[in-house]
Amino acid sequence: MGEYFVKRPLKRSPVHPGEILREDVLPTLGLSVSEAARRLGISRQQLHRVLACTHPITTDMALRIGKFAGNGPALWLRMQQAYDLWYAEHRMKDELSKIETVASVGSSAQRIRLDCVSEANHNLNRLLDKPGLLYKK
Repeated sequence: MGEYFVKRPLKRSPVHPGEILREDVLPTLGLSVSEAARRLGISRQQLHRVLACTHPITTDMALRIGKFAGNGPALWLRMQQAYDLWYAEHRMKDELSKIETVASVGSSAQRIRLDCVSEANHNLNRLLDKPGLLYKK
């Protein structure tokens, strides 16, 4: 199967990582919210806020969930970043349209670093669109 590219900007918002935890991870593991909270070392209320998508995945929470799910904290932080970025871009759309893009951004080394960030973002979007790649069973 060939690789496909996600168009930027996405027309739909990325899924909040709490929704993935609520809909995919906990049911697959057969755990209740209370049991998952106990294993994560946090209160049920704290976990409920994340699962309800009203609170973000913090670095501390990403460390806990990454250890718990066995896939590390970086994935959870990238999902939260993609979610936050999408909403910020839409909220600031008019303001951002007034900012002129500078044609030449510093040295070629800086441009290469910017290309690497773009590539990483593309790879994250591909992961978010493929179920089953988010955690180990």
